[in-house]
Amino acid sequence: MASSSSKVYIVGSNTVPSSFTVGEGKVLDATVIVLPGVSADIPITIDLVGPGADVNLKGIYLSSGTDEVNFTITVNHRVGGCTSRQLFNGLAGGSAKCSFFGKIIVATDAQKTEAYQENHNIVLTDEASVNTKPQLEIYADDVKCSHGATVGRLNEDEQFYMRSRGIPEDEAKILQMISFVAPVLAGIDDETLLAKVEEGIRSLAEMNDI
Repeated sequence: MASSSSKVYIVGSNTVPSSFTVGEGKVLDATVIVLPGVSADIPITIDLVGPGADVNLKGIYLSSGTDEVNFTITVNHRVGGCTSRQLFNGLAGGSAKCSFFGKIIVATDAQKTEAYQENHNIVLTDEASVNTKPQLEIYADDVKCSHGATVGRLNEDEQFYMRSRGIPEDEAKILQMISFVAPVLAGIDDETLLAKVEEGIRSLAEMNDI
């Protein structure tokens, strides 16, 4: 049975390792959280070096003001029979600048690889910007790999639905933002941490007059 190591890193409070090596039958489960008021360059390289290695890397970033947050993620599938999943969701307001550059590299002999990468963003102001570039480099032919990225706005239809059921507009927008990051936080049962993220979202809404 694979052994698991689960960790949450809050940028500015914890040091995020720049590299991980995941060996045979090992599981890396890591979540990176960037709260409002934090600017950071976050490079992470992960090497899967043993059959059965399993990586679940997630992140959220809540940026506003003049925050600048840059993720550079490289996942190297060096052997076959491994799985990696990445999910990063960001909210950008003020004149924040955020970027996500992700690359999955599958070596020639890394057959039976499964690798997935997603980056989704909501821009809250016209001044905020997000640059996202997920990439695949695949040198094996028996693999399942995909990547995707989105940049959008808060959904007005969802807001209308909630308002029609008596939820004030500003609270509806906050609930949308909480729902947006919820998939990243799935499986985390630290109530103090979850409350800190919700507080960060409400702070983001306040800073952007939402």
